[in-house]
Amino acid sequence: MNQDTQNIIALTMVPGLGPKSILRLIKHTSGTGELFLLGKEKLSKISGRNIEMGSKVFSIRQSKEFIDELRFISEEGIRAISILDADYPELLKNIYDPPPVIFVKGSLKDLNRKTIAVVGSRRCSFYGMNMSKKLAYDLAQEGITVVSGLARGIDTAAHKGTLKAKGETIAVLGHGFRKIYPPEAGPLMHEICEVGAVITEYTSKVEPLKGNFPRRNRIISGLSHGVVVVEAGHKSGAMITANIALEQGREVFAVPGRADTAGSKGANYLIQNGAKLVMGIDDITEELGPIEKKNDIKQKNVYESNENKFPTDPENKIFNILSGENICLHIDDIAEKSEMQYSELSEFLLKMECSGAIRALAGRRFILKK
Repeated sequence: MNQDTQNIIALTMVPGLGPKSILRLIKHTSGTGELFLLGKEKLSKISGRNIEMGSKVFSIRQSKEFIDELRFISEEGIRAISILDADYPELLKNIYDPPPVIFVKGSLKDLNRKTIAVVGSRRCSFYGMNMSKKLAYDLAQEGITVVSGLARGIDTAAHKGTLKAKGETIAVLGHGFRKIYPPEAGPLMHEICEVGAVITEYTSKVEPLKGNFPRRNRIISGLSHGVVVVEAGHKSGAMITANIALEQGREVFAVPGRADTAGSKGANYLIQNGAKLVMGIDDITEELGPIEKKNDIKQKNVYESNENKFPTDPENKIFNILSGENICLHIDDIAEKSEMQYSELSEFLLKMECSGAIRALAGRRFILKK
């Protein structure tokens, strides 16, 4: 980690000194080291903050908190990338208020590829979760990096769909690395780091406070060429992300939902006001222009075989039920005929849809994919 990056980390740890003020300070000096040589009055004038804050700038680099932070970054294999570094993401650098430094676990190895954010409600429906996972899977198959926020619901489904397709995904946190939120996201975060990256603008001890997440959303959209809202209430974090995306000049997409459901009001509102309606991946990719794929060969559908066999008995059972009926069936009917628990059945239905064996329709109904 170079000295400029260390200095910028120190500035982010000064209470009351936000990203905009830090960027103003950086802009007014030829090197960040100069900031710590300026007088308190000069620092306060440039940053737009009070003189007391200027005093804190001078003491922060010698503080135990700062030294502990550098040690934590080193021990945990975290990479700190400042806005002055050549490998700082170009898309993110060009937004109105980019984070002065981002902390990265994993690798931001190929941000020249197309990136799409998939966001939505934490308390999502089966339909919303299914659409999120399927869209992310299909995007990853096209060589598109999927960005989301590691939250419960739609975000988690998006990350899992990407991982299932062996694609690259980026999770953006609203807190530091010492405390992962939600708590159950630890294993998923580890999987993401293997093929993509988990990033945050917050130093390690910052808690997952409610006010952090709206700020986090500007990074989700800032890293992306477009944002897909899968399912969201009219006043929600996903809608904040969509509005920020519009301000940043990004494409905004939305998956339509039931008109009588509160969880669909946000996405439906976006469509009413000009967002691109999404029923499948083609509705997204046709707006992105040429896509550089990792390779031209998609993964083989695990359900394709001359003998029409399936990997597990439950999947064979679901296939036979839908084949016998030769029509679409509601999940309740499939559960009754298969004698499977809803949690188990939902997992297999999602797996079969992602792999191209079945198709999910509105109203939690399923049909074989011809």
